[in-house]
Amino acid sequence: MNFLQFFVWGAWMMTLGHYGFVEKQWNGAEFGLVFSTMGFASLIMPTLFGIIADKWKANYVYAILHLLFALTMCILPFIDGPVTFFWVLFVAMSFYMPTIGLNNSIGFTILKTEGKDPTIYFPPIRVWGTVGFIVAMWITNLFTKDWGFGQSIKVSFIISAIMAAFLAFFSFFFLPVVKKEVNAEKEEKKTLVQKLGLEAFVLFKQKKMALFFLFSLLLGGSLQLTNAYGDSFLQDATVFPLGELINNFSTIILSVSQISETMFILAIPFFMKRFGIKKVMLFSMLAWVLRFGLFGLAHNSVTGFILIISSCIIYGMAFDFFNISGALFVEKNTDSKIQSSAQGVFMLMTNGIGAVMGNIIAGFVIAKWFEDPVTHVKDWSNIWLIFAAYSLVVAVLFAIFFKYKHNPDELKSIHH
Repeated sequence: MNFLQFFVWGAWMMTLGHYGFVEKQWNGAEFGLVFSTMGFASLIMPTLFGIIADKWKANYVYAILHLLFALTMCILPFIDGPVTFFWVLFVAMSFYMPTIGLNNSIGFTILKTEGKDPTIYFPPIRVWGTVGFIVAMWITNLFTKDWGFGQSIKVSFIISAIMAAFLAFFSFFFLPVVKKEVNAEKEEKKTLVQKLGLEAFVLFKQKKMALFFLFSLLLGGSLQLTNAYGDSFLQDATVFPLGELINNFSTIILSVSQISETMFILAIPFFMKRFGIKKVMLFSMLAWVLRFGLFGLAHNSVTGFILIISSCIIYGMAFDFFNISGALFVEKNTDSKIQSSAQGVFMLMTNGIGAVMGNIIAGFVIAKWFEDPVTHVKDWSNIWLIFAAYSLVVAVLFAIFFKYKHNPDELKSIHH
């Protein structure tokens, strides 16, 4: 389940930028809007379908969402205009984004039913999601390169649709039925705010939590930028000539980023206990500076290739360290009654509002200052360096204004 869950995402997400910029010739502002669909879909859809799953059978809701996602993805190859493409992809992501949370909750429920502790048994299962994402990237690379099958990148949408339909079939017929036992009397007493998981917004009254959520939003603006533009950069023939190593194996090279994720996840317990939550989050922000900066310095040479691989390796620290340390910070600093809701607010700030703002603003900045309006040729070096400068400013402000005292005893129970 985890392998397929992230396979259907990885099949097309990393090559979407090249599809928009090169095959469709959309400009930066148009593409920034297209890539923001994931953020828009994360704002409310996971909460709504989470409520539906609680009322019905989670594995059936999960299956139906993947089937609807598959059907919608089949429409994308036939669309030429960026506005229409945005709306269809937004519908597809509105079906897909809720399945990430459902994937976790179904896995937790099945493990608990078998008497297994999810904190111990789920992480190694979840790693298969990253493996699925990587394998999907390699398969897309095979299908879309001249040394492979030489297909249009639009084939990636079909690959995703086929596997999503297979996952829906698997969910209907092979996953055990997962239905939440709900106390009707207790459920009736819940307010609409509680049902929508919004009660954690009261945390904004606390200065420490408000600052944390603000920085989550600011960093969230960076989280998807290399996913949005990375493959476009490596496939840009004006930087990396056609037929040469970097251009030919761009998607496979970027998959080193996902491989790095699995490595850094294993290192998190050590870093947490040794340095504490604030420093680990700061390491993440500085890693984003390196992630963008190394891309900005890279060019078509052996040294450039080494810088790109180094950037992909540092991505694991940049992405994992903030997401996991941030989630732990929320857990340690919120009441148990609203912890799930608080985690939802954290995800909303990073993958929702932050990602939407980051992609839209980045798209306009690129279109206005770093892209030829006629040829759409981009000044990639300065694009990456301006992203690095932004991340550095966020890191410095975080180091100055965010106060958190490290207590090693609080972190003794951390699991991988």
